[in-house]
Amino acid sequence: MGAHIIEGKKISEQIRGELLQEVVNLKAKNVVPGLAVVLVGEDPASKVYVGSKEKTCIELGIYSEVHRLPAETSEQELLALIDRLNNQSTINGILVQLPLPKHINEKAVIDAISVEKDVDGFHPQSVGNLTIGDDSLLPCTPAGVIELIKRSGVDIAGKHAVVIGRSNIVGKPVAMLLLRENATVTICHSRTAGMEEIAKQADILVVAIGRTKAIDSRYVKPGAVVIDVGINRLPDGKLAGDVDYESCLETAGYLTPVPGGVGPMTITMLMSNTITAAKRANGIEV
Repeated sequence: MGAHIIEGKKISEQIRGELLQEVVNLKAKNVVPGLAVVLVGEDPASKVYVGSKEKTCIELGIYSEVHRLPAETSEQELLALIDRLNNQSTINGILVQLPLPKHINEKAVIDAISVEKDVDGFHPQSVGNLTIGDDSLLPCTPAGVIELIKRSGVDIAGKHAVVIGRSNIVGKPVAMLLLRENATVTICHSRTAGMEEIAKQADILVVAIGRTKAIDSRYVKPGAVVIDVGINRLPDGKLAGDVDYESCLETAGYLTPVPGGVGPMTITMLMSNTITAAKRANGIEV
């Protein structure tokens, strides 16, 4: 049989089509969503991400500002820029590209972003809202994971979901979002005993541990939905996930590839958050 491959690129393009229409509708009401991206230093991967965010804004008709700052920028200067962007009405979303240079306190920077403009969903208040179920901008990768599952025609309610990984960026928020969709959620991590047995009970398995091909078919219940959030670079330069794709192809019912699975969804959900923030700022129903 083989797994149904969840094509993130295709689903992401479908959502972008919907977002493009939303931007057109907003512009008819004289509302232009705006996103500011801040890049400090010369990290090559970050430069690629920022370029791709800028390009997507242009494609969707979202106003975009990119602030490229030298690596020696002080924390104070960065916080002053964020303060200015917090007060700038043309900007609805602020994203500071991580990682930041060592001399800048990441937490102080995240905390400084106005919660209404926190399109990354990393602000403690956004995390609190997510936990208690209040309206908030959702972290992009976890929100993308939920969209991939739903748009593949899988009903999450009542299913047993196992999340492998407990990071603040993916593991914890994705577990919260699965709970919100009425799944029964188990979180596994590096200290979990008997992880293989637990993972094998999952109807939905989300893997985000940052270890190349760590999870193979022994962890997968036949027919399960397997979402691989990992992106690891192999010695030959190719990308691989945290899931051993070949091994799980026959066992899983649904499987995301790497690249082309979760990856394309992250920037798409960032754009969706920017549009949501613009609607809220202008009193338009979300």
